[in-house]
Amino acid sequence: MPARLKPVIKQALYVAALLPVCAFAGDIYKWTDAAGNVHYGDNPAEDVNAERVHIRSRPSDRARKPAASRSRAETATRNAASTANGENQETAQAAGPTPEELREQAKEKAQKCSEFKKRLQSMVQSRRLYREDDNGERVYLDEQEMQTERDKTQSKVEEYCNP
Repeated sequence: MPARLKPVIKQALYVAALLPVCAFAGDIYKWTDAAGNVHYGDNPAEDVNAERVHIRSRPSDRARKPAASRSRAETATRNAASTANGENQETAQAAGPTPEELREQAKEKAQKCSEFKKRLQSMVQSRRLYREDDNGERVYLDEQEMQTERDKTQSKVEEYCNP
């Protein structure tokens, strides 16, 4: 093998080894800004409450679909077997949530409370509200629709912010 091809082959091997890593490198986040606009991206702003979006890929080749359904069937069989032995799970669930789970639930509730309060404040301060249609275009709400959205958000604030 010629000496000048060795570095090229070496670089090609490095790139080939790193390609699978690139597919798993990024997370996608969803957040709502102060104006009530929903944003998606890999770098959310630090001052907003962003949630990670779980993206599921589907097989692109028709030949892979039967294999995927077989693996789902195997998973269902395993789950059925584990629930047959699930008496221990039932007794654990009957005991109720653990203190750690309760803290986590309280934390999530507080985050949602804060999020809905900000959203309601934004809705009250905004003169015009809109939603996006199926084509991604803005459809502005009339007064009645705006009040309905404000009422829905107010009920969410009451749901998450009251003890």
